[in-house]
Amino acid sequence: MDVITAIETRRAVKAYDPEHRMTQDEIDKLLSLAMLSPTAFNIQNWRFVVVQDQALRKQIRAASWDQAQVTDASLLIVLTADLKSWEKQPERYWKDAPEPVRNYLVPAIDQYYRGHEQVQRDEAMRSCGMAAMTLMLAAREMGYDTCPMDGFDFDAVARLLNLPEDHTPAMFVVVGKGIKEAWPRGGQLSMDEVVIRDRF
Repeated sequence: MDVITAIETRRAVKAYDPEHRMTQDEIDKLLSLAMLSPTAFNIQNWRFVVVQDQALRKQIRAASWDQAQVTDASLLIVLTADLKSWEKQPERYWKDAPEPVRNYLVPAIDQYYRGHEQVQRDEAMRSCGMAAMTLMLAAREMGYDTCPMDGFDFDAVARLLNLPEDHTPAMFVVVGKGIKEAWPRGGQLSMDEVVIRDRF
């Protein structure tokens, strides 16, 4: 499947075969592709919590308005953001770059983020959003359906996952074999309404 087809056919599927299991190779491939998603300054501030414990998934489902896809999909990935990744040994993000690049970018990371908590959070959420799209398109190419989710109690899920204080949930992506097609598209806005030429 090419990228255009994956974009055109990706839908938020809600009903999954609860008996289907993805292989570890499939899971590893999917996550390795997600790890190629872009991040500012290459700080790789996403963390992918792959929830496989069934009891834990039931608890997360309870904190997610009892949405069935949380437990029934083959894979539940909670995309979380490390809000302080920018200050955790930032030199490792550029360890393979030429020395002049390292000497410029590593100090720039600190200058950009330090003391700017809203920037840290905004950047982390953008990064998780891009990673989620990568996950969904890669899964589609692999023959799987997905559903992006933010319908959950963020604080409750953070507690259930034992997230560190400097991490926050961003969203879920569930992956699996859909057993019911998504509803027809509800209606796309026209390009004239969405695309602004130069200025509003």
